[in-house]
Amino acid sequence: MLLNTVPILASLNTESTITFYTELLGFTFHSEWDGYLIFSRDGIQIHLWPCADEEIAKNTGCYINVDHVDELYHELSPKGILHPDGDLKDMPWGMRQFSILDNNGNIIHFGEDRQDD
Repeated sequence: MLLNTVPILASLNTESTITFYTELLGFTFHSEWDGYLIFSRDGIQIHLWPCADEEIAKNTGCYINVDHVDELYHELSPKGILHPDGDLKDMPWGMRQFSILDNNGNIIHFGEDRQDD
């Protein structure tokens, strides 16, 4: 019955968020409606809502399941956006993952299921 989910993260600044998601993460920007932003990449969407409270963004995030996590890590890691503890690593629950911080402070985890490897 359930098909997918769309994370909705906090955006502190519309213009810098559009720049971050398009230029650094490679997302396509679709629309902006009173500060509400919609992006997509490789069949997934991320939405961001306008927020004035930095603490909300610093305590918000999402997990994106991916294929080829090593390739994505090598694409994004030189851009200086990795979370301080976000290096690529194998996790005890069977995921290989890394984490970034967006321009608002939201944490985004990218993980590939390695339980069958």
